[in-house]
Amino acid sequence: MLFEILKYTIPALIVFLTAYLILNRLITNEHNKQKVKIVLNNQKIITPIRIQAYERMVLFLERISPQSLVLRTQKPNMTNLDLQNALLRNIRSEFEHNMAHQLYVSDKAWEMVKTAKENLVKIINQNAIRVKPDAPAIQLSKLILEKMMDGDNDPAQKALTFLKSEIRTLF
Repeated sequence: MLFEILKYTIPALIVFLTAYLILNRLITNEHNKQKVKIVLNNQKIITPIRIQAYERMVLFLERISPQSLVLRTQKPNMTNLDLQNALLRNIRSEFEHNMAHQLYVSDKAWEMVKTAKENLVKIINQNAIRVKPDAPAIQLSKLILEKMMDGDNDPAQKALTFLKSEIRTLF
């Protein structure tokens, strides 16, 4: 009697386990296909946003490069103190405008951008100390631009180079 029961249950268990394993494998494969499909779909959406974020970071760095910033900011009859404040205000404003883009660039790229901004602020402040606050702004402009021409001192350029190389490796 036990033999009769085993004669029917063992083949049934084998068929059940085989069906279970096959169905489990099919469901897992289908689940993996869905994951890949979602990731690819997300890439189609996120890639243009990431490219735009890198573009915005490049534009930010170009706008705060000392040559561009000083020429755009300096007005006739400004004092050194006025120019220093205007330069710092422009940098802060540009930075705050582009802050959200850090979500789409690498941590290293964002650190490079922040470091460039901080170093430029430091250069402006260090040179502002060297001139009288009520003297013509051209003195401060001249010191800042001379500092940039002294060699590899342009913090924005270092960050720009890094961003360009990083975006090339992404695509």
